[in-house]
Amino acid sequence: MLVITIAGALFIAGTITAMAPRVWGLLNAHTQVPPSLTNFSGLAQRSTVFDSSGKQIGSYQLENSQMMSIDTVPADVVAAILALEDSEFKNHKGVNLRAFTRAVLSNSRGGSKQGASTITMQVVKNEFLAGLERDGRYKVLQARYATMLEKEVPKKLILERYLNTIYLGNNTYGLQAAAEVYFGKDVRELTLLDGAFLAGLIQAPSNYDPIQYPDSSRRRYLQVLDRLVDTGLLTQQQREEIGEKPAIPEVINKKAQRDVSRTYFNEEVKNFLLNGSDILGTNYQQRYNALFRGGIKIFTTLDSSAQLAAEQAVRDRLPANKAGITAAMVSLDVKTGAVRAMVGGPGFVAGQSEVNLALRRRQTGSSVKFFILAAALQAGVQPDDLIDGTLPCTLSNPGNLDEPFAITKGVSQPTASLRVMTWLSINCAYAKLSQIVGLERVVETMYRMSSSQWLSKEKFTIQPYASLATGANELSPMDMASGAQTLANTGVHREPYMIERIEDARGTVLYQYQAASIEQTLPAEVAINATDVMRGVIEQGTARRTPLEDGRPAAGKTGTQDNNTNAWFVGFTPQYVTAVWVGDPKGYTRMTKRNVPEFASVIGDRGGVQGAMFPAAIWKSYMDEVHRGLEVLEFAAPPAPIRSPLRLYLPGVECPARVISGTIPTPKQDAKTTTTVLGAETTIANTVVVSVLSPDTTISPTDLNPFSPVPTTDQGIYFYECAKPLPNFVQTTTGTP
Repeated sequence: MLVITIAGALFIAGTITAMAPRVWGLLNAHTQVPPSLTNFSGLAQRSTVFDSSGKQIGSYQLENSQMMSIDTVPADVVAAILALEDSEFKNHKGVNLRAFTRAVLSNSRGGSKQGASTITMQVVKNEFLAGLERDGRYKVLQARYATMLEKEVPKKLILERYLNTIYLGNNTYGLQAAAEVYFGKDVRELTLLDGAFLAGLIQAPSNYDPIQYPDSSRRRYLQVLDRLVDTGLLTQQQREEIGEKPAIPEVINKKAQRDVSRTYFNEEVKNFLLNGSDILGTNYQQRYNALFRGGIKIFTTLDSSAQLAAEQAVRDRLPANKAGITAAMVSLDVKTGAVRAMVGGPGFVAGQSEVNLALRRRQTGSSVKFFILAAALQAGVQPDDLIDGTLPCTLSNPGNLDEPFAITKGVSQPTASLRVMTWLSINCAYAKLSQIVGLERVVETMYRMSSSQWLSKEKFTIQPYASLATGANELSPMDMASGAQTLANTGVHREPYMIERIEDARGTVLYQYQAASIEQTLPAEVAINATDVMRGVIEQGTARRTPLEDGRPAAGKTGTQDNNTNAWFVGFTPQYVTAVWVGDPKGYTRMTKRNVPEFASVIGDRGGVQGAMFPAAIWKSYMDEVHRGLEVLEFAAPPAPIRSPLRLYLPGVECPARVISGTIPTPKQDAKTTTTVLGAETTIANTVVVSVLSPDTTISPTDLNPFSPVPTTDQGIYFYECAKPLPNFVQTTTGTP
C-alpha cells in the first residue's frame, strides 16, 4: 500500500511540475478576492399575500425559494443528502484533494469539464464565481475560496446555505420549497425516505423530474436507496420492503398550488404594486425585485368567506352555457371602501382567462340612473317632483344637433313622481332628467361619487352623451360599486382599496393604509333621499322579486342594456355595497333564448336577460350569505319635504302653457299598482284656452355647480311637445305667442 501511495504521489507531483508554468499563469491571471466571505448575498424569498383575517391566499415568486434554519431539518434527511453529495463534508477543510486534483487535470488538458466535489465549493460557485468561464483557473479559484470560506464561516452555516439554495426541479430552490411542492409538507415533517428522494434530484433535477419523467426519477431513487444501504442509513431489510417500484410524487402537491395560485384579486394587487404605486420602490426594477424576491408580506382587504360566497352565488345562480355568458362582481365595505370580494370572471387561467371583468368597463343600461338621481337631488329636485316618461320621446343631442336622440322601446309611463320613475326605470323620464340637470353636471357627479385608483378624469373619460341615462358610457363593476358606496355611506365617499399594510421579510412595516380625511361628497340628505328612492326598486320596483332575507333593508338599481347585451344589478345595505354584471366578455352578444338556450326557463316570455334576473339573483344570494349573523341595520330616515312637489320639464322639448279656461286631461297615479291612467274624473271641455309661456333655458354646459337649480314649474301648467302643434281642442289666447 505504501509503495502504491508513493508512486501515485510521484505521478501527481511530476504532472503538476510539468504543468507548473500553466498553473502559475492560472493562479496569477485572476487576483479577485471577495470583499467578504462572511456575508452571503440575499436569497430570493417568496412574497406572501394574506386576506383580512391573516389567512394566506397567494404568493409572488420567480424562484420558489423559502429560507429555513438548518435546525429545522431532520438529522436523517441531512445525512441522506450528505451521503449522496459530500460524504466527507464534516472532515474536509473545504476541498476534497483527490477529487479537486482530478478536476484540475481534466479541465487543464481540455478534457470533460468536472464540477465541484464538495458542498463548500458548490456554495462558493453560486455565491462568488457566477459568470466566470469554467476553465482550469476557475477550479483553482473555487478551491481557494472554499478553503477561505471554511476558515471564516462555520460548517453548519455553509450547509444551511446549501440546503436553502440547491435547485430541485419544478422551480424549487431549497428543501423547504421542495418539501411543499413534492410532498405538501413543511421541511420539519420530511422523513428519511423523503430526504433520499430529494437527494437523488440534486444531480440532475430536470432529467430526474418525477412529474415529467417518472420512470427515470424512480430509477434514480432506487440508486439512492442502495447508496443509503451502503452507508448504513437504511437496512437491507428495509430496502427489500420498499421493493423495486417505490411510490414517488408524480403530481405537484395541492398545497403548493394553492399557496401560489393566481386569482383576479391577487393579480390586481400585483399590478397595483408594480405599476400603480411607488410603495415598493421609485423605479420598476426596485418594485419588481421587492415583490418577487423580497419576501414581503402583503395584508389585503379580501374577506375569504365573502369571496367564497361570491363565487358560489355565481355558480348557483348563473346556469352554465355554451355561449360564454359569465358574471363579474365587486363587493365593498360601505364604511371603509375595502374590497371584500372580487369575481373577475370564470376563473383566472394564464394565457386563457386573464382579463379581470370586475375592472373591465361595459355599457351599464339603466343601472347608471342612480348617478343621475343623485345629481338631480343635489340640484334641488325632490323625490316626489313630477316628470313625464311617455314613449316615444325625442330629445336634442348636444353632441350632434342634427341627429336627435330618440327612445322608442321600453316601458312608457305618463307623468308621475321621480320616485316611481326610478322604481320602474323609465328611460324617457331619466333621459329628460339628465338634460334638465345638465349632462356635464351628471358626469361631474359620477366622477365625484366613483373616484378611485381605477377611475378619474385622467384615466377614463365619461362622455356627456344624450343617451347617458340608457347606459351609453361604459363603466366597470368596480366603478359602479364605488359610486353606490357614496350613497350607502350617507354621502361620504371612500375610495376602494385592496391593501391594508405591507411588511418586509424582517417584519418592518413598509406601508400602512391611511384613509383620507372625511369629506362630504354629497350632502347627507341627498344620499339619504336617493337611498330611500332606491329602496323602492327592491320593495316594489324592477327588483321586487329579490328582497333580502329577514326583511333586511336594502336599496339598488337594475340595468339592462339595449338588445339585452349587458345586465346589471347594483345594490347595498348599510354594511355592504355590491355590483354584479352579466354578459359575454368577448362581445356584445344578445342574451336571448335563441342565443343562450340554457337561459330559456328564466327568460320566459321576455325578450332576453334583464338586470332583475341573473344579476339580481346573484346579488341576493351573495348578500344574504355575507350578512348572515350581522345586525340588521336601518338606513337613515329621509328628511321631510321642504316644499310641495313641482313639475320637472326639459325646455325646448316640453313647452309650458297656463290654462285660461277649460280642463286638460291629467294623468292619475295609482299608488297601489304604481301605474298611471288618465283621470276619468276630469271633465274635458269642448275647447281649452291656454296662454303659452316663455320657456326657461337648460342649464349652461359650463355651469358645474352641483347646487344650481333646475327648470321647474308649479303643477297645473299644461305641457305639450314643442315640436308638435297644440291638440285640436286647445286654443291660445289672442295675441299670445
